[in-house]
Amino acid sequence: MKKIDIRNRALSSENGEYVLGLEDTGSHACYMIYGVLKPGEKGRLIKPGKGHEEILLAMKGDLVLTGDISGRLEEGSVLHIIGDTSAFLENAGSDESIYIISGGHSDHAHHH
Repeated sequence: MKKIDIRNRALSSENGEYVLGLEDTGSHACYMIYGVLKPGEKGRLIKPGKGHEEILLAMKGDLVLTGDISGRLEEGSVLHIIGDTSAFLENAGSDESIYIISGGHSDHAHHH
């Protein structure tokens, strides 16, 4: 069993995120992003891209979304985003927010 401390990797990164993917798993099939937004922080773009889908989980705190998708994603809620649909994330709260994005290829989409 290989355990990876993605929270500390995210916190020590410049953008507050860690992408768990090929380097960790050896697979192109899926990935997971652990992200931290400081209070009042905004501007994180969510856009899976052509041939990809993502599920966004507001793990801690509520997130405000603007763009093609707008509204509030409450803690514990998820949003499914497909292709070139985009949204910006904002932490409008007074505490740190944590989000998880899991993604992968849509049917018949492959990276080479």
